[in-house]
Formats: sequence, structure tokens, C-alpha cells
Amino acid sequence: MDSMVAHYTANKKPRSQDFYSPGGKAGFRPDRALFAYANAVRRKFKKVFLIGGGIEASLRRLSHWDYWQEKFRKSILLDAKLDLIVYGMAEKALLEVAEVLAHGGGIEELKNVRGIVYAGSKKIDEIEAKERGLRLSYLPSFDSFKEDKKLFAKSTALRMKENDFYSAGILVEPCDTRFVVQNPPSPPLSQEEMDAVYDLPFTRKAHPVYEKSGGIPALKEVAFSITSSRGCFGSCSFCSLAFHTGRIIQSRSKESLLKEAKILTEDPDFKGYIHDLGGPTANFYHKACEKQEAGKGACLGKECLWPSPCSEINPSHTEYLAVLKAIRSLPKVKKVFIRSGIRFDYLLLEKDETFLQELCEHHLSGQLKLAPEHVSPHVLEAMSKPAPEVYEEFKKRFTKMNKKLDKKQYIIPYFISAHPGSRLEDALELALYLAKEGFVPDQVQDFYPTPGSLSTCMYATGIDPRTMEEIYIPNTVKERKLQRALLQFNKKENTALVREALKILGREDLVSVLRPYYRKKK
Repeated sequence: MDSMVAHYTANKKPRSQDFYSPGGKAGFRPDRALFAYANAVRRKFKKVFLIGGGIEASLRRLSHWDYWQEKFRKSILLDAKLDLIVYGMAEKALLEVAEVLAHGGGIEELKNVRGIVYAGSKKIDEIEAKERGLRLSYLPSFDSFKEDKKLFAKSTALRMKENDFYSAGILVEPCDTRFVVQNPPSPPLSQEEMDAVYDLPFTRKAHPVYEKSGGIPALKEVAFSITSSRGCFGSCSFCSLAFHTGRIIQSRSKESLLKEAKILTEDPDFKGYIHDLGGPTANFYHKACEKQEAGKGACLGKECLWPSPCSEINPSHTEYLAVLKAIRSLPKVKKVFIRSGIRFDYLLLEKDETFLQELCEHHLSGQLKLAPEHVSPHVLEAMSKPAPEVYEEFKKRFTKMNKKLDKKQYIIPYFISAHPGSRLEDALELALYLAKEGFVPDQVQDFYPTPGSLSTCMYATGIDPRTMEEIYIPNTVKERKLQRALLQFNKKENTALVREALKILGREDLVSVLRPYYRKKK
């Protein structure tokens, strides 16, 4: 968990709780934890070889926009005085690095390791890159962003392009008098390797020292959940997951997942329910297409699902369904839920509705949480999300299927307010849609510009790095509040903000449209 996200809300207010700390209490970890810990180690042990890893290092491995300070920051490699960063999930990179260091090697001997970032005082030239069998690309320098934010957008676009093991080259970012070098990502794990990782004898518990302080609340939420895969080809602009784990899906075998499920059933606290079986996106269980299955990687400059699904995509849910059936048939398992997210646009690509039927019949608890995120077409385009018609089509099929099964189950949609591209009138469009549907969400996610995402680049520069065109940014505290209030117009505390927003838009006539719904619900 990123320490800054753990500590602050999307509006930069300190959180009252930290679910990743003992007893859920805030304040145990410092802000920018990796930076603080690395500097503490460096003060005590001047010559130790210091390696940074995990989500905090991975998403800050090159220069990035820091939302909390509202400025560009250097690669955390330089900021935290690290010798090396291993980025992504990093199992292979870390083992290779350990092997080199164990034999007395240093940075020079590590330069061929994939999945690392290091710094040098000399430029890498084309000859050296060719000797390593790789392309070489220089990013705009860190210092240039202060003069021209457009260069950060160009840098972001190139980083996203050069993020696949099979096609990526070396990226070099000049910073002051040094050069930050990112080697291509580590190769995705094979299914055998994924199984080997997850078959390790994990205790599945927090360290005993934390139990005296109330345990780790976040662990309790996933205690009876199973990770089936990693990687994501969903391409949502506001998510940095693909930048961290890559687009190539890496999945575990049915046998490995069954083995873990059986272990869970032996836990004395197990009540018969597997709370989740999934990954970043639950129904992404195999690679996106035959090309990726053949080890040719993800397409350069082309997404799998956006702006429309690729004609080569394989939308079959057969393998994932086989795993679900196998686990739910275990003697002590009453039900297997799917809570880690379903891509409804991907599900719709499969003509056979067997998975939809199985999902509705066996794997929901009365609600299906989905993330349409918005209804305005140009906001959805900025998000790299499917058009509103796609969500409406899924709702129809979901309703029809539940009617067929004689089940009363509902979709709980998630929406993001104040995302780049969203104007006040777009928030109003969404509010009117919600009023028409008779549903106002209890929770709305304010857009959170975290390091490593395309949307954060949009927020920082006012430019869409995919097109290099300007995009509207609702970045004032007032407008963010107004947009959020419109999405939750039924809350009494939002009444004044909703009226203010309607007045700004010259649509005070709509007060009467929203008010009856508020009274009805009250």
C-alpha cells in the first residue's frame, strides 16, 4: 500500500485510520515511507547496497507528479539515495540481483538484469544498447518539465509504450548531472512459476507482535480470498496497475488454486465462504489473445479493449469458470464470491452466456459491484472506459438473467467525480442519470492523482498524453466539491452545493427534478 494514499484522502485530508497498521491506527508509518526508511538506513550504513522495491518504488521509478506537494519529483532512486530499484512484482529481478551481489558484483554486472532501474553519470549510446539487443530511447529531462509540462506528457506516453517485456527497450531520463536508466520489464511468470510462488508455505497471518495491538484490519478483509491472476489489459487511464504489473495476464493453475482453497477450509475461522477468487480484474484469467499466448507480447501503441475491443481478443471464460466450479464443489465450501471486479465490456464479448448465468446463480451475494465510472462519453473516453451504451447493454442482460433464475440481485455501480475531462455540466449529466435510475451512490470516488497513471499526467499537465491535446482539468477544491455534491444530491449536507452548482450552470429549473427524489428517500 502506498504510504501517501494510506495517509491522505483524495482531498489531501489526513485519514483517521490506516487499515494496514496495527489496530487500524494512523500515524505508525512516516509519509513517503520508502524515502524515510532508505534515508535512515543510509545515515547508519553509508556503504550498504540499497535496493528499493514494492508499489511505492515501482510507480515512482522515474520522475513523477506528486499530488500532495503539487510538483514534479525526481525518480525515487535519486530522491531516496538508492543504488537500485526492482520494479513490478520483481520475483525474477530480485533473484538475479541477489545472485550478482552474492558473487561480489555491482552496478556494472547488473546492467543486463531486466526489471531494474539504476543511475549512471555517463550516457548510454546506441552501440551499447545494440550490444544488449535492445532499442534505446531518451526521455525528456526532469529539468525540462519546469519549462514545458507538455514534455512530461510526451515522457508519460513513451513510458506506457515501453512497458511490455517482449517489445520494450531501454529508457534513459536525464536528471541534473545523472542519467536514470530503466531496463525493460522482467518476463511474465509462467503458470508453473506462478504456482511455485503461491504454493510457498505462507502463514497467512500478520506477525504475532501485531496481535497485541489489534491485528492488521486489511488482512482480515482478504483472509479468505484467493489470488488467481496478475496483470491487466483493461487500460483504465486512472489506474497505474498495468504500469506496475504489465498487461500480460499471468494465472495460476486450477490445481494450485484448489490446493489453496483446501488450506483455507482447514482454518478454524473458516465459515464456508471464499470471499473472492480473482485478481486485478477477476474475469481476466488468461492472456488477451493468441498472439500473447504465443509469447509475442502486447501490441505496441494499441490497447486490447479501448477505444473498442480488438478483433483478436479471446473473451472465453471457460477456464475461469472451471476453476470456480471446482472450488465451490469442495466439501466445506458453501459459496465462492467474486468481489475483485468484473469487466462487463469483456464479458459481453462472449456470445455464450454460460458465465453470466453461473455468476448470477452461484457467485453473488445479491449485489454485483461494477465500475462504469461515468455516463458522459467524452469523460469515459478520457478514462479509457467503454461507452455508456455498453454498460446499459450489460444491465439489460444482467436483469434478464436474474429474472430467468428468479433471483432479486442488483448492480451497485461505482462512479468517479472530477476526473480530467469532466466539467460541471458532465457531473450534472451523471446526477440526472442517477435520479432517473432511482439510485444515488453512498460512496463516490473523488479522482485521486496517484503516481504512474495516464490520468495523473492529464491532471499535472492539462494534456492527454494519448493524443497530446489539451483536456479540461477540474483541479480547484471548490469545483471538486461541487462535482461530488451533484453525484450525491440526495444528501442533506450537499443541498447548498447542489443549488450553487445549478446556479453556475444556469439550470436552477432542475432543483425541482432532483428534490422529489431526495424527499422520497428521506
